[in-house]
Amino acid sequence: MAQKTMIQAITDALAHELERDPNVLIFGEDVGKNGGVFRATQDLQDKFGEDRVFNTPLAESGIGGLAIGLALEGYRPVPEIQFLGFIFEVMDSVVAQAARTRYRMSGTRTMPITFRAPFGGGVHTPELHSDNLEGLLAQSPGIKVVIPSNPYDAKGLMIASIRDNDPVIFLEHMKLYRSFREEVPDEEYIVPIGKASVPVEGTDVSVITYGAMVREAMKVAEKLAKENISVEVVDLRTVSPLDLDTILASVKKTGRVVVVQEAQRQAGIGAMVMAEIAERAVLHLEAPIGRVAAPDTIFPFGQAEHDWLPNANDIEEKVREVYNF
Repeated sequence: MAQKTMIQAITDALAHELERDPNVLIFGEDVGKNGGVFRATQDLQDKFGEDRVFNTPLAESGIGGLAIGLALEGYRPVPEIQFLGFIFEVMDSVVAQAARTRYRMSGTRTMPITFRAPFGGGVHTPELHSDNLEGLLAQSPGIKVVIPSNPYDAKGLMIASIRDNDPVIFLEHMKLYRSFREEVPDEEYIVPIGKASVPVEGTDVSVITYGAMVREAMKVAEKLAKENISVEVVDLRTVSPLDLDTILASVKKTGRVVVVQEAQRQAGIGAMVMAEIAERAVLHLEAPIGRVAAPDTIFPFGQAEHDWLPNANDIEEKVREVYNF
């Protein structure tokens, strides 16, 4: 089994689906011969042809409209939004059209689109290239929002997303693209959408998070284990819909919770997780729920990025506070 980065795992998944289903089409800005900004689609046009993997004009609204039209004609489009901050240009297609089609047409038509988009901080991108907008997208019923934290999950979740009959927003954290490798099977496999994982089991405090913050939480769990503080890490993997069964099982097991998100504190995924726990499992809590998030400001320029982003130190401090309550 080969050791692969997350970007290689994503490319593998795209190649498998292009090979398996002739209705899968990949398009976006520079995804053809150039292989995309991060080379996620590298060599796919050479292998599958310009009719299956092709460039579009620099116009996200056009990419969204094209995806919807193709999906209605029986294709499985996989459009790339070059950076998530540009999703605003295509929000009408995503939220007002794709998300509503199944309901609007009484279940007679589906909308099997997988919108891919890089996002997340820590790589010093210009303004609008790093924004964490997953909370905004997760607020829209009819859309599934997937955020892998490692190469194995990225491949399995990408294949599951492309085969899903509803629109999926597949968010790829830029810092994770090439930051580490792990074993990824060469053959195809599926990681189910809507199912969280528990990469680190523990008994004292649950840290519930997703994306790049999973890696930070795992560092904390490893460090605190040396002090006999047992931290359980829950990786949501899909932030809409949430896997409440796994979340609540962890809460009932440990009785103490810290919710972590890279995005700004206001609203968002962390707030939703905290509300569900408060509503469904408050009597199992031994301490107030802790939260780690970015400040409620615009995502900063690169010079201030590391001061702004949550990190392992922030998580450790909050875990100790909740543990010692």
